[in-house]
Amino acid sequence: MPTLPAIVNDPDSHRRHARLRALNLFSGCREYVKRREGMIHAMDGGLWLHRHVWKDTPLVHLVSTDRARLVAYGAALGLSVARLQYKPLKDPRTGTRRDAWHWDLGGPVYPPYDVRLLAVGQGTR
Repeated sequence: MPTLPAIVNDPDSHRRHARLRALNLFSGCREYVKRREGMIHAMDGGLWLHRHVWKDTPLVHLVSTDRARLVAYGAALGLSVARLQYKPLKDPRTGTRRDAWHWDLGGPVYPPYDVRLLAVGQGTR
């Protein structure tokens, strides 16, 4: 059986999106309607998918204080750890700055929307 290319290099867009959905679900990624709840999830070591637009380009920050979880996610996606960005963030509960990291996900690795990742009525977890 032939080996699949890394998700980031998979030329089959339908398969790549299915693989991204599976990775996001398996990794425990979550999206939140309220930014504060997403930030708290990330501060607790969860993986927070934060959608935004930069220069008219849709992007996602995958944010967490758990660097090891982010590194594992990036490895599964096929990203170089050199692309992982460090940015301390303020914990909205305490106002204290904490070490945090994020991946910029766009283009071929832009995570497709998946209602299963939306944390509705779950508080901060």
